[in-house]
Amino acid sequence: MVAMNATQVRSEWSAVVDTVVRDKPQFIKRTRDYMVLADLDLLLELLSAYTFNATIYEESDGSITISLDEIDLVENGTSKQDALNKLSNAILEYAIEYYNDFQYWSKGNRSKHKPYIFKVLILNDIDKIGGMIQCHPGKI
Repeated sequence: MVAMNATQVRSEWSAVVDTVVRDKPQFIKRTRDYMVLADLDLLLELLSAYTFNATIYEESDGSITISLDEIDLVENGTSKQDALNKLSNAILEYAIEYYNDFQYWSKGNRSKHKPYIFKVLILNDIDKIGGMIQCHPGKI
């Protein structure tokens, strides 16, 4: 692997950041640890395939329930848009909670949530998060 030594990165921090933002990501080695420093636009590009699928239900009272397939989140609203807004907000709240306690949430069956979490945190916008959700009708 082509990796810069951490000592070199520290001594050339501004130049390394300029390279990352304007040219390409940088691989960094510190002792036995390897990491990557990348621009958020590149990370969003790498995560572009990650979108949400959801099942939408019309309830007997006329309200709309949307259930996210990839993460166990469900919201109900007075309209499809209301339910989508609530679900988008719930996704962002979950992503923040997941990241804040990453050691706990990133293990086991929730490990597969990582790419979604990072994409949501980078977007950090309820409308953009809502744009990731593709709804398909469910049966009651």
